[in-house]
Amino acid sequence: MPSSRYSEVQQAPPIEVFAVSKAFADSTHEKKVNLSVGAYRTDEGKPWVLPVVRKVEAELAADTTLNHEYLPILGLESFSTAAAKMLLGASHPAITEGRVTSVQVLSGTGGLRIAAEFLHRILKYNTVYYSTPTWPNHRLIFVQAGFTEICQYRYWDAATRGLNIEGMIEDLSKAPENSVVILHSCAHNPTGVDPTKDQWKRIADVVEERKLFPLFDSAYQGFASGDLDNDAWAVRYFAERGFEMMGTQSFSKNFGLYNERIGNLMIIVKDTACIVPMRSQLTLLVRGSYSNPPSHGARIVSRVLNDPSLFEEWKDCIKIMSGRIKEMRKGLRERLEKLGTPGTWDHITAQIGMFSYTGLSAEQAKYLADKYHIYLMSSGRINMCGVTTGNIDYVAEAINDAVCNIAKA
Repeated sequence: MPSSRYSEVQQAPPIEVFAVSKAFADSTHEKKVNLSVGAYRTDEGKPWVLPVVRKVEAELAADTTLNHEYLPILGLESFSTAAAKMLLGASHPAITEGRVTSVQVLSGTGGLRIAAEFLHRILKYNTVYYSTPTWPNHRLIFVQAGFTEICQYRYWDAATRGLNIEGMIEDLSKAPENSVVILHSCAHNPTGVDPTKDQWKRIADVVEERKLFPLFDSAYQGFASGDLDNDAWAVRYFAERGFEMMGTQSFSKNFGLYNERIGNLMIIVKDTACIVPMRSQLTLLVRGSYSNPPSHGARIVSRVLNDPSLFEEWKDCIKIMSGRIKEMRKGLRERLEKLGTPGTWDHITAQIGMFSYTGLSAEQAKYLADKYHIYLMSSGRINMCGVTTGNIDYVAEAINDAVCNIAKA
């Protein structure tokens, strides 16, 4: 048989989160638990379609004026404008002065990719910094966008299971001018550890001093604390300081629109004259990538954000989701402490959002999967949404067993 032109293609390493989810799906154990993939689950362990989303979908289905024509290349303007106001606040000077432009993108991932390509191809930036650890896709996105200087700044402090603010400041203070700095606006993935307001001010100081470019990844606004304004504090503070910056928004978590790929890329400029040529370049980047964004999810988010009554209904939904996560954090910590599990577990409740960086080792994670069919990332990151009132005791007892009997490497 003749050799294939594809015979030199090498097998790529598996993407861990999907491999772990497959192991969960393949398991037939009656008590199996999936603590890996980042998606909200109800207390019954089921996906949740938000009631306000169901309502708007019914309205869209009944609206005979709608069709399936292409959206403009840069998306649904009523969506992207409302999304920027949600992130910055409608009365923010950057908005009222017309210094903000936004484009609809393919959720947070697509927003980061378009941002990375713009920064590299148009602004000629070549150095990016991301936290240690961070969402694994950050590195891949910027490498594939052409960045060659891929750097990290310290973030997680394993000893305190909190933020290594001094290490972060020191590393950013050494970054070359025009380095792009990826900052998690809230609910840091994977650690769940966020800077305090005073720490954010120190971070802004070094970003300003070193003339770095801030790129905020906002995947969990409202979903983290249940308060849209609280979760946007860091982004708004940087904007108030006068930074030119970008922010990517995902509506996967806070609207439960995972497979609709609805996101927004917000850009703040100092000179409004820059906006028209910037949008022309963004148009070319999108055209050469996916050409047009999807409309269904964008119409849902647009209607909710632009209708006061629906907006209030949605805010109740995000309070329900964030509230359940907080209750699971509280319950898991209480159970681990009651069991006398070695170590301290206050970080479980100090962290925020969907993920908790437990401090469990890769060996302990493997033990949990092999013995208890509890599936989590090898980093020890767990999705708190996978914990329910029905499995929380089982999870706590399994973690206690792993910590007591499996030594860290």
